[in-house]
Amino acid sequence: MSATTAAVVWEQGGPFTLDEVELAPLWPDEVRVRLLAAGMCHTDLSVVHGVTPFPLPGVLGHEGVGVVLEVGERVGRTRPGDRVLLTFTSCGRCPSCRDGHPAYCDDHLSLNLLGGRRADGTATVRHGDTELNAHFFGQSSFAREVLADERGVVVLPADLPDDELPVLAPLGCGIQTGVGAVLNVLRPRPGSTLVVTGAGAVGLAAVMAARLTAVARIVVVDRVPSRLAVALELGATHVVDTTSQSITAGVLAATRGRGADHVVETTGAVPVLDEVIDALAVGGCCAVVGAPRTGSRSSFDVPKLLPGRTIRGVTLGDGEPETFLPFLVDAYRRGVLPIDRIQRRYRFEEINDAARDAASGVTIKPVLVF
Repeated sequence: MSATTAAVVWEQGGPFTLDEVELAPLWPDEVRVRLLAAGMCHTDLSVVHGVTPFPLPGVLGHEGVGVVLEVGERVGRTRPGDRVLLTFTSCGRCPSCRDGHPAYCDDHLSLNLLGGRRADGTATVRHGDTELNAHFFGQSSFAREVLADERGVVVLPADLPDDELPVLAPLGCGIQTGVGAVLNVLRPRPGSTLVVTGAGAVGLAAVMAARLTAVARIVVVDRVPSRLAVALELGATHVVDTTSQSITAGVLAATRGRGADHVVETTGAVPVLDEVIDALAVGGCCAVVGAPRTGSRSSFDVPKLLPGRTIRGVTLGDGEPETFLPFLVDAYRRGVLPIDRIQRRYRFEEINDAARDAASGVTIKPVLVF
């Protein structure tokens, strides 16, 4: 076993506490990684607050960048010394995985979100005699060292400067989710309108992606003026402040009454989803990215869907990490995906400050630096 420090959540609603833990022996298809930085995502916070039913006590974190220390005997993608991104895992055998859509793996929920253990039920992290739930998205990157599934490890270019590595940590979930929803799923046509509800990290990543297309209008909906200002800086052509205007009215005003051709719904708020569906144009598609509490129900006018309106669920941008994450790295390096603009760095020891700032909206994307 290998000793390290991890941020443990011991109970629902409780803080992160830095505790000494032990990593289990490496499996043949796993790698041991020393973390350099980890992004904090609202999915992590949703576990803390009981919205996502991940078992506690546990170690969270699912957006990591680090250096490989050790590899299992069956690992072929990477070797010790490689600098890598960590992202979600998948089985690699089901029809979705074989078809290049691992985010829709048959075992996605158990392997990434709900299980807390390896596929066979064994734990990857212990605190004394207590087995902790970890293996979050196949990694649990809120720790100085982690065990990660090989399928969730992507090797970074060797010529990347060390000081750029922390910027890339959020690519593993939030950024690829927003960018992928636009480029992989919606694929907006020239002259169309894209609406993004929620100007958080995922929503602003969708705005950055929209700038890479030929859309005519990018409309961002939020209730925080500072975030709407950032959206305009990143390329939004219109904003809708829901403290003073309804979503439907704002979208119709921006589109001269036509409605939205494409929507990326990131808030996970059902009333927002209901309203933005009403703002869809004929033939429009709403990509539902934000996840509300399990069991949440939406309602919509079914006959309005018949003229080609579509509601589509999207997980992790429907990306294939081994090809999509290198594309995102290259886009950042070329200056067309300015993800550094939405980040603020915190020391690992400041993880509770980062969580409070993310929950309050003070920080769009916290990045923990080890």
